[in-house]
Amino acid sequence: MSMIATPETLQQATDYLRAADPILAEVIITSGVVPSIIPNKDYYQKLVESIVSQQLSIKAADTILQRFIDLFPGDGFPTPELILTKDIEELRGVGLSRQKGNYIQDLAVKVIEGTVQFDHLDGLTNDEVIAELTQVKGVGVWTVHMFLMFCMGRLDVLPIGDLGIKNGVWRLYHLDQQPTPEQVAEVAELHGWAPYQTVASWYVWHSLDNKPAI
Repeated sequence: MSMIATPETLQQATDYLRAADPILAEVIITSGVVPSIIPNKDYYQKLVESIVSQQLSIKAADTILQRFIDLFPGDGFPTPELILTKDIEELRGVGLSRQKGNYIQDLAVKVIEGTVQFDHLDGLTNDEVIAELTQVKGVGVWTVHMFLMFCMGRLDVLPIGDLGIKNGVWRLYHLDQQPTPEQVAEVAELHGWAPYQTVASWYVWHSLDNKPAI
């Protein structure tokens, strides 16, 4: 099972990668920072937020998310049951696309039916978490990779399909062309990123000044 991010394990990962990979070591030394990844246990809320924020700027996503929350009574985040009290047109009224409205309602249905359960995710492998969460419409492997890294705080996740990772590996490792996902995995294996592939990826993003957030 992948280790979870804490200040101690993040420092341990940084020290390990600095010793294991001379190319990443330069990025680590130049940056002078240790990644700040703080796990968030409210998995349901974070997955809804990730659907809302897909393909949006942080500012636009924050605005729509607040309007979405304000659509429901009470001070907390809307439950799956509350979400299903609204129709798609009401969700569109706060700025969500029809597609995203459908995705959020599909998640709500799957949570209520028990198809997707958040209380057991900590006991699953990365691949098992991917298999469970990608049952939700609009939740792909990339979204779950970000969820595993920045919400669950798992330290050994490699988002091989991420454009920033591919571009960063291309530049840092002087490849002839942008690598395929399989070639990204090969670079990670060759340079000994495991069991800290999340942290290695963070430094690759950092080298491009292109750190993702969830």
